Amino acid sequence: MTETDSSEKPSLGLFSIFKSVLAAGFGVQKDENRVNDFKHGKAIHFIVAGLIATVMFLLAMWGLVQLVLMSAA
Repeated sequence: MTETDSSEKPSLGLFSIFKSVLAAGFGVQKDENRVNDFKHGKAIHFIVAGLIATVMFLLAMWGLVQLVLMSAA
């Protein structure tokens, strides 16, 4: 098989996976992108990206709360 063989599935890039995870998290994922994700992506990549995005969100919220508490004191 060559690299340009049409039978191979093109994999999604890291940026594309995180973009899909963030769009799905906000609830604005296009149907076309969702179909492409299911067709070409692997579930474990989306699970890991979702966990990373969740941890980053929680850390950002914790930091924001700490900032507000320090300024209120």
